[in-house]
Amino acid sequence: MTADGEMTTTNKKVVLRRYVTGYPTAEDMEVVATPGIPLRALRGSTAAVVVKNLYLSCDPWMRGRMTRHDDGDAVPADDFVLGEALVNYTVGAVVDSTHPEFSAGDLVWGMSAWEEYTLVTKTEGLFKINHPELPLSYYTGVLGMTGLTAYVGLFEVGKPKGGESIFVSAAAGAVGQVVGQLAKIAGCYVVGSAGSGEKVNLLKNEMGFDDAFNYKEEKDLDATLRRCLPGGIDIYFDNVGGTTLDAALLRMKPGGRVVICGMISQYNLPEHEGVRNLFCLIPKRIQMEGFAAMDYYHLYGRFEKEMAGFIKEGNMSVIEDVVQGIEKAPDALIGLFSGRIVGKQLVAIA
Repeated sequence: MTADGEMTTTNKKVVLRRYVTGYPTAEDMEVVATPGIPLRALRGSTAAVVVKNLYLSCDPWMRGRMTRHDDGDAVPADDFVLGEALVNYTVGAVVDSTHPEFSAGDLVWGMSAWEEYTLVTKTEGLFKINHPELPLSYYTGVLGMTGLTAYVGLFEVGKPKGGESIFVSAAAGAVGQVVGQLAKIAGCYVVGSAGSGEKVNLLKNEMGFDDAFNYKEEKDLDATLRRCLPGGIDIYFDNVGGTTLDAALLRMKPGGRVVICGMISQYNLPEHEGVRNLFCLIPKRIQMEGFAAMDYYHLYGRFEKEMAGFIKEGNMSVIEDVVQGIEKAPDALIGLFSGRIVGKQLVAIA
């Protein structure tokens, strides 16, 4: 308790100990406890919300912020600050608020921090949860930023039409599994790649993909794509970059769309691999576009309503890998880069 009688608490948080080159390790991070954290939002000109975090989202994009960028590289967000809580999406409950749109007790998800309690001052990235009847953990994934990324990437960038053929890489990952199922709902033929036989079976038997393959067992990706998609690819939803992107470009149909969502094969390399088959874009009139889901926050209400309906109707399977305890968060994050994770990786901390 402060001298003014305000309630305080000890706040555990995950911080970055050192900047990373190559693959991250659990030792690059640590969990520290800070005593005397007030549980009241700031009073004054800045509207703020204190959130008790219940779930932490683990996402590959965090890896880019763990490296020091001193040379003006284009990065999606600023580097993490050593000794401060890692920043990412969470699900939580409002403890106190000076913002007119949020009240104590509201369930929310949005950009917060990897800690037990967060003072959120940039509330434009904070959303109320409108379907508490569904598991709250879904708002780290299929009903949160992961699902929104899949939704806008497919429908706003890829613009699928019924009967088209879609190839999704890293299809058993958090975004990929949602993209594939949304594409099936849209009436498309869907093929996915994954890194194990278990994941391939999951895609075909649980997620409804028309076909899938284990890229680690395929010596010639061009031949594999010819086998799985003999008529070519209308939309390639790229989560990996590298050789898979190169192979997909060769198999694109005229007027095809390449949606660049992520490049997990490149994140831990000292030098990024180049793309050799960009010449395909010209004669085939291929559109290749990257995107950031936060540019589509204005569509979140529509997305949440539709996705909640898909889940309740049984048209969207959800697979999560839930780790218990904030102390396990560093191991959960680095697991994303080992290929062992199936579905959405998250950490339950309350």
